[in-house]
Amino acid sequence: MYRQLRELIIGRPLHNRELTAEYLPKWKALPIFSSDPLSSVGYGPEQIAITLAVPGLMLYGYIGYVAAAILVLLAIVTLSYVQVARANPGGGGSYAVATHNLGEIPALIAAAALFADYTLTVAVSISAGTEALVSAFPGLIGSEVTIDLFVLFVVLMLVNLRGLRESSNIFVLPTYLFIFSIFALIVVGMYHALTETAPAIPPASAVRHSFDWMVLALLLRAFANGCSSMTGIEAISNGVPMFKKPQAENAIRTIFWMAGMLAIMLAGTTFLILHNHLLPQENVTMLSALADKTFGRGWMFYFFQITTMLILYLAANTAYNGLPLLLSILAKDGYMPRYLGARGERLGFSNGILLLSLFAGILIIGFEGNVTHLISLYAIGVFMSFTIAQSGLVVHWRREKGPKWRIRAFLNGFGAIVTGLVVVVIATTKFFQGAWIVLIFIPAMFAIFKAIKRHYMDVAEQLHLPLEEWQALTPGPKGKNIVVVPVSSPTSVVLQTMKYARSISDDVIALHVATDREAGRKVEEKWQTWDPGVRLITIYSPYRLVIQPVLHFIEKIQKNKAPEDFITVLIPEFETKKWWHRLLHNQTGWILRTLLILKENVIVSTIPYHLKK
Repeated sequence: MYRQLRELIIGRPLHNRELTAEYLPKWKALPIFSSDPLSSVGYGPEQIAITLAVPGLMLYGYIGYVAAAILVLLAIVTLSYVQVARANPGGGGSYAVATHNLGEIPALIAAAALFADYTLTVAVSISAGTEALVSAFPGLIGSEVTIDLFVLFVVLMLVNLRGLRESSNIFVLPTYLFIFSIFALIVVGMYHALTETAPAIPPASAVRHSFDWMVLALLLRAFANGCSSMTGIEAISNGVPMFKKPQAENAIRTIFWMAGMLAIMLAGTTFLILHNHLLPQENVTMLSALADKTFGRGWMFYFFQITTMLILYLAANTAYNGLPLLLSILAKDGYMPRYLGARGERLGFSNGILLLSLFAGILIIGFEGNVTHLISLYAIGVFMSFTIAQSGLVVHWRREKGPKWRIRAFLNGFGAIVTGLVVVVIATTKFFQGAWIVLIFIPAMFAIFKAIKRHYMDVAEQLHLPLEEWQALTPGPKGKNIVVVPVSSPTSVVLQTMKYARSISDDVIALHVATDREAGRKVEEKWQTWDPGVRLITIYSPYRLVIQPVLHFIEKIQKNKAPEDFITVLIPEFETKKWWHRLLHNQTGWILRTLLILKENVIVSTIPYHLKK
């Protein structure tokens, strides 16, 4: 029953040879890896406008300049990540580039930054999608967090657990419908703007306060918020191994397609915001207001809102394809738990998918699904990873000295300087709005990576057996196996355990802990009547403790046994037929087993007895 339910939800297990069927052509890879940056048009330009429209509309006219600066930055980062895909076709993005060229510390900082960015991508995208839904259907106001968590755990997590091929099939159509709808919005809006008698940019949208330090600070903050449109660009370079061959070339073409469409979307929507002089409204996104102005409240408006909602929800899928793969690489390098590097039944990195969902859910609940608050944490991680990746590529090109290496090194060096400055701008302008959380999280994750690596190295050191020691192994004195069986009362479970105990040792002790003397005497009488040929030792426990006396008894045997002797504790335990029957019985055996495992030189085993009804 459990297996059937699992296959219904997640799908049948896939054979290792089916992995090649999971590789993606470009037309499928575009929606899988580009939904995050393409969907950012739903909140990126709006965050610029919110920042500059608030102080008395005196800075509204700077919106276009900030958007232009972001477009220039987009071009720089795009060209840089083309170099990442070309130089590092094995995937892993910034972490892999830094590992090969800069060393452990920058690599782990990049990994921590990407961890923060991908988790925030899921939280921001889902929250923004719900905002788009609420803008079209105001009756849902107040249910935002519930909708967010439903989409996160019931839709995105389960779809991704079904595997890359299934998720790509589901996400292709909504992404292309959104691309169609946003381009339709831009074309129709531009047509209206150019054919109307009113100026394309009305005077109210051209107001600019004289430039001073306050204006500079607000412009930098608007730029920092608008940089959220840049997140997810690195996902394609991280996922090069998921493309069909030739993998690097297909990934590079997809990067250019994505960047070109994103540039048109950002420029078009920013122009239309200025043309219509849109202002922030409570519970209505600017993109929704723009669609209302352009299409009216007809079917096209609702079609646009639904596709926007879907793409924003599906944008989280970029993180689901990026972070689990990164975690698997970190796990193979020993910086994350080993199980994160193993593929699940559907050939995806299931444990990484579950971990990402958990962290994103915590963020959504903690910030109540508020996009403006979540945006304050956004973009630091991704631009920090941009900077590290491009710095690593400078080292790569200088070392390789291949064709045009000077041009490539200059391009990546310039990109590293620009994105490094962006990190400083974002960290300073958004520090008190929440950026400090990310600036603490990244060092904390770095420390966790190092601690995990140190643990695995300690384990390897302690488990390592040199060949000469193995070859020098000679038979020593033969020890005896002292078997202890905790007994509450003579039952069928105890009988089965005693049979096994006597098959592995001639030195078996039945141990009974009596909470009162009369109960202990009755057990001893039953034992004598039964006469299994095993001595019974009864310990009286006037304080009604059961587990502690057993532990003390084992400790006494440890002190008195010979060095070559073994101690084995066999715990009789019956297994109920139905799972809920287990709730009707105490868990003494499980607790005792857990505590005994922590003791050195004690072998612990549970002898199950399965009940029939």
